[in-house]
Amino acid sequence: MSGNELLEVPATALGPIRPLSVRITDGLRAQLEVIAQLNDRSVTEEIRLALEAWVETSKSDPMVLQRAETVRAEIEREAKTKQSAIEAIFRGAPPKGVRAKQASA
Repeated sequence: MSGNELLEVPATALGPIRPLSVRITDGLRAQLEVIAQLNDRSVTEEIRLALEAWVETSKSDPMVLQRAETVRAEIEREAKTKQSAIEAIFRGAPPKGVRAKQASA
């Protein structure tokens, strides 16, 4: 996979369908209702299709791809920092499941 290529995940693989509340103007709602009626679909289906198209378009937007690389690099830096911290904390620690002797014994 190249640096600017995002992993393709089909919408059906992203889990169950969940409701999303969106506030829109009366005028936009009226237009959606007309378009849905003309296409013989529900307003919900029209919105879902529009959002899927927008997500697909965004996947090839150079600015989005550049930002994704920046975010990915930041996540990797943070993960390495946390991994180093964990290693520093537990370096030389007793094996898992073995408790250190208590001082009061």
